[in-house]
Amino acid sequence: QVQLVESGGGLVQPGGSLRLSCAASGFTFSNYFMHWYRQAPGKERALVASISNAGGSIMYADSVKGRFTISRDNAKNMVYLQMNSLKPEDTAVYYCHNPRFASWGQGTQVTVSS
Repeated sequence: QVQLVESGGGLVQPGGSLRLSCAASGFTFSNYFMHWYRQAPGKERALVASISNAGGSIMYADSVKGRFTISRDNAKNMVYLQMNSLKPEDTAVYYCHNPRFASWGQGTQVTVSS
C-alpha cells in the first residue's frame, strides 16, 4: 500500500533553515507529481510546493517563493523541501502527498520560534 514518511522537522529560530524529507513507497514514484502541504494550528491544510514527475516543472505558494526549494530523487523514491529564511508563520505540520492516492503520512512538525 501507499506509504509516505516525512522527517526532518524540528524547532528552529527565525531566519534558520530546515530540510524536510519524504520517503515514498507503494507506487511507481517516478510517474507522479509530488506535493508538500502544511497545516498550521486552527487552519486548513494548504499546498506549499509541487514538483513534476521528472522535476522539470515546479510550483510554489506565494508565501514561500524564494525561500523554499522542492526537489526529488527518483532513484531513492524521495522528495525534499529545503526551507530557508524561516518565519514564525511557517510553523505547521508538513506533509508530502500524491493526490492520486488518498494516503497521507504522519507529517513532520516545524516550529519557528525564538
